[in-house]
Amino acid sequence: MTVRILVAEDEEIMRITVLDHLCDQGWQVDAAINGSEALALVKKNNYDLIISDIRMPGMDGEKLLAEVKHLAPRTEVILMTAHGNTDNAVSCLKKGAADYILKPFDLDDLTFRVQRLLNILTIKARCVSLENCCGQRQPLIGSSPPMQQLLKLISQVSQSDATVLIQGDSGTGKELVAAAIHYESRRADKPYIRVNCAAIPAGLLESELFGHEKGAFTGAEQTSIGKFELADQGTILLDEIGDLPLNLQVKLLRVLQEHEIERVGGRALIPIDVRVLCATARNLTEEIKKGRFREDLYYRLQVIPVSVPTLRERKGDISELCDFFLQQFGQERGLTFSLSPEVSQALNKYPFPGNVRELRNVLERLTVLAPAPKIQLWDLPLEIRGIKEDVAEKGEVNLATAVAVAEKRCIRNALKKTAGNKTEAAEVLGISRKNLWEKMKQYGIKT
Repeated sequence: MTVRILVAEDEEIMRITVLDHLCDQGWQVDAAINGSEALALVKKNNYDLIISDIRMPGMDGEKLLAEVKHLAPRTEVILMTAHGNTDNAVSCLKKGAADYILKPFDLDDLTFRVQRLLNILTIKARCVSLENCCGQRQPLIGSSPPMQQLLKLISQVSQSDATVLIQGDSGTGKELVAAAIHYESRRADKPYIRVNCAAIPAGLLESELFGHEKGAFTGAEQTSIGKFELADQGTILLDEIGDLPLNLQVKLLRVLQEHEIERVGGRALIPIDVRVLCATARNLTEEIKKGRFREDLYYRLQVIPVSVPTLRERKGDISELCDFFLQQFGQERGLTFSLSPEVSQALNKYPFPGNVRELRNVLERLTVLAPAPKIQLWDLPLEIRGIKEDVAEKGEVNLATAVAVAEKRCIRNALKKTAGNKTEAAEVLGISRKNLWEKMKQYGIKT
């Protein structure tokens, strides 16, 4: 990504000298002759760093610093002065300046300070991405034709900044596709922010996305930066975009068109440079017909549509996925897990309505509850073995299956009798609470 710096200096020779030197380092540099002109540029452009003189006619450097910290909190500021002392330096740093340098200064020293701040900004961006993606990023596994086609499309899509709409059934790996697009793009070293539109209450979602000013609403005790600002120069994933309220759909459309946001309770428009990825399991064309999704936003989002295949469409990847997940769980538990041929056959026949997520959850359950590292057919849930409970109850299958069905029915009855209280249900069944919890997980029983 291009580094952009703004130099605010009223003295022409000093302004040109600093400007030329920074440009020679390969950075993109703009210049302003005073604080007011600098502030106007800040409102139009995104800057990584501002280098400003303190004493300037009209708006001085300290007033400019205050405005920048309000409009663009992530932009760092270095203040320059020929009339400073230790007290001035401490005062400026307390007000939010990143550094303070006395004139005359060595240009190489300035370069060193600028590079140090830019390195810190890069580290901060990576930390934000790690906080949002910790435990989420996994490789896309699969050698089947549908997966190879998807991986090829991801490689092509990553090279542009176009908005992408990722569609697919629940559990197919839409978030993994979005992460792959970001980390293969030129924005890979910039923030990657994820927002689940369905998980945040509608009343809080606008503030979460766009931030808010101090006093904008009850409880807003300080200015808060939204996810779009955090993602500046990087990528934002709007997951479950089909659940975005209509009033916010209008605002999102404006953001996509104008590349600027307005905080809740704010008046200033803040320019942003963000690549937008969206994901949904909903059929948005049906949502448009029902009046729950704006048609103009839909066409603006799907500049590049990406469809993630279901696990039913990529059956050839099941064995590869099983190997990957079993190795992952084995490393966590210090064991080596494997599947019997009968288990592999049953897994390949099962339709997996929950897709890859369901497969992963089933394997995790088996590695916890199976009595031996080699997983056998009778360790699998009944539905994956293709056995219906009513068939087992009639005694048309082996004893182990019939016992499992009876056990499952007893647990459900006990939980119903105790209104879902696991401790009381365990007492009714004559087993420990831990044993009950393990059997509930084995049979997929939820309260």
